[in-house]
Amino acid sequence: MAGKIALGSWKTSAWGRKDIERILASLKTCPTPVLDRLVRYLASLSGTDKTLMLIQYASKLVEWYALRTKRLGLASATTKLATPIGDCRTVLRFSGLVFMLQYMQAIERSPLATPRLQWLARAENLCNVLYYPLEHGYWLGAHRILPGITSDKANTLSLWSCRAWAMYTVLHFVTLWEEYRQLGVRRRMILVDKNQADPTHFQAQLEQCERQRKQWGLALLTNTAYFPLAIHWSLRHSRFPDWAVGVCGTIAAMAQLAQGWSSLA
Repeated sequence: MAGKIALGSWKTSAWGRKDIERILASLKTCPTPVLDRLVRYLASLSGTDKTLMLIQYASKLVEWYALRTKRLGLASATTKLATPIGDCRTVLRFSGLVFMLQYMQAIERSPLATPRLQWLARAENLCNVLYYPLEHGYWLGAHRILPGITSDKANTLSLWSCRAWAMYTVLHFVTLWEEYRQLGVRRRMILVDKNQADPTHFQAQLEQCERQRKQWGLALLTNTAYFPLAIHWSLRHSRFPDWAVGVCGTIAAMAQLAQGWSSLA
């Protein structure tokens, strides 16, 4: 009996070794460029934030489904998951103002394509300069880290930070329209020079223009999904349902993930 058990253990061990060898061999054929690209994206602040954002808002959809189907344990678990993720994303944005100041300097040193785009970018930056400190103050007050900020004051700070964000989304629609016009002008110029340009250079320019159009489409989808969220959180008494928050947030997260992923190609 002991011999049979030992033989069975040996066979299991041998099967396990073969399985491990097969896995190790498959690692050699793993698409390294894709893995490298994934690591680069997840290592960035934006990549981490958007990945967490997808989990956060998808959790809201799972929670809504769980409540409808009376799965209270699942609903409670998804809430426990989404809440700390939301806090983590807010803390990650504490450095947002630094990046914003750097961008403000960059567009003054190297102005954008048109004066209209330049002034729109300045107005958007002003909204963000208001948004970040207000959100930071709200979060620090809501978690009772800063003394003197009551719950009412924290809620007021949250409202005004979201109103600054809502103003940004409105301005960004105008920016996207101006960018769309500029993309159309550039495409027409490329097509006009079709017969005179080198075929390889012409094709490269056309492909670049097409990539920019796709990026623009993802940016429009993101802003469209963000807009109702910004309005919802700008109101003291909003009737926007929680499942719709989950839908809009998930769409915005997926669009930005696609945008960030393609930008690393």
